[in-house]
Amino acid sequence: MSVEMETCPASAPFFGFMGVTAALVFANIGAAYGTAKSGVGISSMGVMNPGLVMRNIIPVVMAGVLGIYGLIVAVIIQGSIVAPQNGLSQYSLYTGFAHLAAGLCCGLSGLAAGMAIGIVGDAGVRAVGQQEKLFVGMILILYFPQRHLSLLRFPDPTYSVCFMQIMSILAKHSSSMLAKIT
Repeated sequence: MSVEMETCPASAPFFGFMGVTAALVFANIGAAYGTAKSGVGISSMGVMNPGLVMRNIIPVVMAGVLGIYGLIVAVIIQGSIVAPQNGLSQYSLYTGFAHLAAGLCCGLSGLAAGMAIGIVGDAGVRAVGQQEKLFVGMILILYFPQRHLSLLRFPDPTYSVCFMQIMSILAKHSSSMLAKIT
């Protein structure tokens, strides 16, 4: 068996596409959960203090951004997947695993951040409905689920986009190095 067939099997793109799927699906599940949970809090708070509904829409926007992170990562990974040429795959197994890792990194961090934003957003907007002075505190608390999920050890979605780009660059260079060897 040739080195080309061992390093670039036909199954390698599967792992890259699984990274695309993981980034898109998990990040959007987190965004949907965060939006729904925060929306329930806004609806409940709006009954008592309707004037604050538009001001307290921030958790919904922050949760929605998580889905956009997943979409961006999925498009970048998908653009890096190379179709077979002349019956031979040009996409290495290493690249497939790197793209899978990048997709999981973004998707799972988006899922965890969406859950955190939903829970904090629900409680936060209800609290702001009763005491408006808590608004700045709620915004600060909402900021950190996207930035630091140290308890769960998931990186920030922004960091995962950077991680994904680094993995794509490494994968691209490793493929060119393998081509020089063979």
